[in-house]
Amino acid sequence: MQPVTMYTTAVCPYCIRAKQILKARGVENINEIRVDAQPQERLKMMEITGRRTVPQIFIGDTHVGGCDDLMALDSRGGLMPLLNGG
Repeated sequence: MQPVTMYTTAVCPYCIRAKQILKARGVENINEIRVDAQPQERLKMMEITGRRTVPQIFIGDTHVGGCDDLMALDSRGGLMPLLNGG
């Protein structure tokens, strides 16, 4: 399974929902980068993604986007193949 990295904050409901979706699909470990605890990481996230909001989700080297993007990917059947490296 591909590694998952997620830029998050402590109280973001979309971050919590995204983690629930990923765990339901078998993801056991999420590399969580807390941008509220590490402001320099928010700058890095904005530089990489062009977005200011969390979560920002990466599966392997692929930037999926936010929670809505993750749900859309899952609903069209693209999440599991991406997680499985396909």
